[in-house]
Amino acid sequence: MGFHPEAAFNFSLAICFFLVILMSPVLSSVADTIGNKKKFLKFFCYLGSFSCMGLFFFTEENIWLGLLLNLLAAVGYWGSMVFYNAYLPEIVTEDRLDKTSAQGFMVGYVGSVILLVICLVLIQVVGAGNEGFWTRLSFVLVGLWWMGFAQITFRRLPTNIYNKKIPRSIFKSSFKELRNVARELNSYSTLRIFLGSFFFYSLGMQTIFLVAALFGQSEIGLTTDKLIMTILLIQIEAILGAWLFSFLSGKIGNRNTLLIGIFIWIIVCLLGYTIEKESPSVETQFYIMAALVGLVMGGIQSLSRSTYAKLLPPTEDHTTYFSFYDVFEKMALCLGLFTFGLIIEMTEGMKVSTLAMGASFCISFVIMCFLKMKKPVSN
Repeated sequence: MGFHPEAAFNFSLAICFFLVILMSPVLSSVADTIGNKKKFLKFFCYLGSFSCMGLFFFTEENIWLGLLLNLLAAVGYWGSMVFYNAYLPEIVTEDRLDKTSAQGFMVGYVGSVILLVICLVLIQVVGAGNEGFWTRLSFVLVGLWWMGFAQITFRRLPTNIYNKKIPRSIFKSSFKELRNVARELNSYSTLRIFLGSFFFYSLGMQTIFLVAALFGQSEIGLTTDKLIMTILLIQIEAILGAWLFSFLSGKIGNRNTLLIGIFIWIIVCLLGYTIEKESPSVETQFYIMAALVGLVMGGIQSLSRSTYAKLLPPTEDHTTYFSFYDVFEKMALCLGLFTFGLIIEMTEGMKVSTLAMGASFCISFVIMCFLKMKKPVSN
């Protein structure tokens, strides 16, 4: 259709997030109504993992199949996260929210590093000379890894916490519950302020994370092996970031720690805009940017989830509340990816887009300054 490859990738993910925005609030409300979110968690997990394995058949001859499966895999992942996140306030006490959220992200990033190293060895060592086949086979390994380790989650998390009776008019009841939660959420100023700031820093943060490798390829000219090493660097730094931000939140509070993270993101965007491909130190500059991205990505992701959980009022409708958290994140991602792709089409490059993301972080920083929270609880 004449799109730049980077723009086509962004637009396909934007469609994915639009679908999740439509589905998430309704399905989460249904899950709260029947008291069993694990069924939905399983459905989206299997949708994502099987779609990922289907990318084995993605070749130059079937670009549309690749984009479709990428979209479905993303729907599976992001669709499952609202149900996964909603378990957090139900399985730990408030004083352990930050630490447990950080541990979850740390273990996840460790797993992704291990699998990425395995795939890297298969592609560049075992599959030397036939990298295309082994790259496509790696999608199968990712799907199996995803599905396999999910069995631990399915086996250990509670199935039905509240034992609610399933009403006959379940969808009518779910929409009623959704309206009630929306009304309650709007009455809490701290939640409104947090979600406002969360929207703008998610817009920049998640978009940059998803296009970081594409930026290195198109703006820096990095080879495939260096791009993979960049992704590894981001994942490793994210492990450190999740631990560091959990530690800081116990010392200076969630709001101040988030402000530090948002400020670092502004620095990253400025570096991205000023980086020059002709500079002899351009690769070093890019790796520094990637390290900062990983550090604040892992930290802010885990701390955002636990901060939102701390701000929730006493409730049993955790999944419905977290669906609004999820919707704000996906709306930000949808807008961010569309904006990024549109600016790429207009400017024939990605550097101006990073400046736009920086403006989003600045807005988020200002809003976050108005958030008032309780004094930090020791982790």
